[in-house]
Amino acid sequence: MIHENGSQNKTMIKRKLISFDWALKRLLRSKANYEVLEGFLSELLDDDIRILEILEGEQSEYPPGQIQPRGCKGQKSTGRNHPHRGPVRTGIRFFHRILFATSKAITEHMAKSEPYENVIKVISVNILYFDLGQGKDYIYHGATRFRGTHYHDELRLNEKQQQFFDKEYPHEIYPEYYLLKVNQFDGIAKDTLDEWIYFLKNEEIKEGFRAKGLKKAKEILDIMNLPEKERLAYEWHVEEIRYQLSMDRSRFMDGHFEGEKRGIEKEHKSERFAFGFMFFIG
Repeated sequence: MIHENGSQNKTMIKRKLISFDWALKRLLRSKANYEVLEGFLSELLDDDIRILEILEGEQSEYPPGQIQPRGCKGQKSTGRNHPHRGPVRTGIRFFHRILFATSKAITEHMAKSEPYENVIKVISVNILYFDLGQGKDYIYHGATRFRGTHYHDELRLNEKQQQFFDKEYPHEIYPEYYLLKVNQFDGIAKDTLDEWIYFLKNEEIKEGFRAKGLKKAKEILDIMNLPEKERLAYEWHVEEIRYQLSMDRSRFMDGHFEGEKRGIEKEHKSERFAFGFMFFIG
């Protein structure tokens, strides 16, 4: 068993803080721990988020080592509602996967008799432990904006629409996407959101970090503070991820051993997986 392996226990102790994906699945559902997720969302969306309820999702769709779809009902400082749900998987079809997920979320939250103005606003947040696409940044934000072909102005809602929807631009109605490529982060925290990215990449919170939610995270995500049952469950979670990585590497090396060996060794943690949230504003 994993917990009987001395070297494995040393690895667990050295990590100090448990991974955020596992915390979302096992610890942050407790109302006493909502402060952690609220802090992360508040820093990312640059708003004050308050979670009202964590919603459970289906448990059978996703293999071990990935968080299950779930959501939380919450509020922004503007008073709008925010459920969210998780995860998305790595792979060459990643962009198609998150597009499908947001589209499905919209249709699933619309009753047949509801008018179109009740279409929910979806914000998809994806935390990536692999290199997606080509780009220099580590935080990408995507939105649907209508810009003029000739005058290059952004289309706005008319006055009646602005009053009715309490929005100024169409992109405030359409889905938005956040891609956090944490392995591309250089490790230098330039602001409070970077402090969260540092934690997501290193599973460590430095002294002096002041981002919302991190103080609570440092307290509840300490491995040594976990009850024995939860600690062992986490060790199994880590071992399952390692097993999946080992299988993926074996399949890859069967076909491309010589040409890509160095790249595989370098990736180690970055091959892990991706997980994400969806925030619904309805």
